[in-house]
Amino acid sequence: MTRPPRVVILGGGPAGYEAALVAAQAGADVALVERDGLGGSAVLTDCVPSKALIASSTALAQVQAMENLGVRISPTAFDLREVNRRILDLARAQSADVRRGLERAGVRLETGTGRLGGPRQILVREQGHDRTLEADVILLATGARPRPLDGAAADGERILTWRQVFDLQRLPEHLVVVGSGVTGAEFACCFLALGALVTLVSSRDRVLPSEDADAAAVIEQVFHRGGGTIMQRSRAVSCRRDGSGVVVELAAGQQITGSHALLAIGSLPNVESLGLAEAGVATDDRGFIRVDRVSRTSAAGIYAAGDCTGVMMLASVAAMQGRIAMWHALGETVAPLDLPAVSATVFTRPEIATVGDRSTGRSILLPLRTNARAKMESIDDGFVKLFVEGRTVTGGVVCSPHASELIHPLALAVAARLTIEDLATTFTVYPSLSGSIAEAARRLRGSAGQPGPG
Repeated sequence: MTRPPRVVILGGGPAGYEAALVAAQAGADVALVERDGLGGSAVLTDCVPSKALIASSTALAQVQAMENLGVRISPTAFDLREVNRRILDLARAQSADVRRGLERAGVRLETGTGRLGGPRQILVREQGHDRTLEADVILLATGARPRPLDGAAADGERILTWRQVFDLQRLPEHLVVVGSGVTGAEFACCFLALGALVTLVSSRDRVLPSEDADAAAVIEQVFHRGGGTIMQRSRAVSCRRDGSGVVVELAAGQQITGSHALLAIGSLPNVESLGLAEAGVATDDRGFIRVDRVSRTSAAGIYAAGDCTGVMMLASVAAMQGRIAMWHALGETVAPLDLPAVSATVFTRPEIATVGDRSTGRSILLPLRTNARAKMESIDDGFVKLFVEGRTVTGGVVCSPHASELIHPLALAVAARLTIEDLATTFTVYPSLSGSIAEAARRLRGSAGQPGPG
């Protein structure tokens, strides 16, 4: 009787645990090695905790905005210690759910730090003891960590990485956020809504330089209106504690003082101790593992998935990379990773959700202020933007509360290559925010639209 294929996975985040479930379902003998906790940083320190904190800030902002609807609620209280306690409990509960799911599937869980050994071997170290796992297929899913700022030592008290925010017991009086990418913008908007004074340091001429420019402009307007400050074209070169506060020094010589600083300047892959070079696994110039669209590395039998690959660093993409790796490795039919079909959200205020190709063709932007539901809920900011090539829907942007939910019909349209007529003639609820998607499609259908990128 032929033995089942042996699969060893390093890392228990979305890429690792989803790959393990797929491999176990296919009948493989699966071992998953994790040192910090199942669910990885996505569950324990990044996605789940940060979005839970943002949900609390959104709830507070909604309560405060009720006065616009004629509802009076006073006083409004916010307890960061209690919020963070709930967030960490939630993260632990989610991690426990992941563990139970893996155990039910028959995945063998190995605690320790793994690295590549001899051909098709993983060496696992735990409390000074080594053991060897034999493998026919190896998946590297070791994730990434916050990039440090030269001249700044994160201490978890005043100078923070985004993983240390959830240890705070009190709301910062003045938070200086260094970095205006997705993570920096999300936390800046979140803490501003919670009532902190926030200064956002951006080395570029606008926040969210990789996102839709119209959406980024809305975020800046709302942020300024809420009392936040954006330091544009300002590169931070150091950050240090100064008594009970911090000082952030800019390249131009300016200094920003605050009570706390949050460093959000990108990520580094967790690959240093994996033995990649010895195993023939290639990395790019940033140190991320090179993979193709089915998650293969340059070494036979070794796959990689998730943030350690630097491929669109989203939990949803990591999970799909892990699934694709196992389907391919175990000989099942698989479609390669299709990045244009990936929908992504920036959880700012309002949210920005995007999908598809937004660089060519025609486009239309429809402000939400024309939407009846938006008027009912006193939503003044945001829009829906559609992109078409010929008659085919190729992309979209939603800048709105709950854009993460509203992007799904556009993601379906892009994935299924629907036409603008398909979108324009599909029924929507009245009144609803999603009605603006169909309305934008009808207007684009009946006009020349704007030339891309819109």
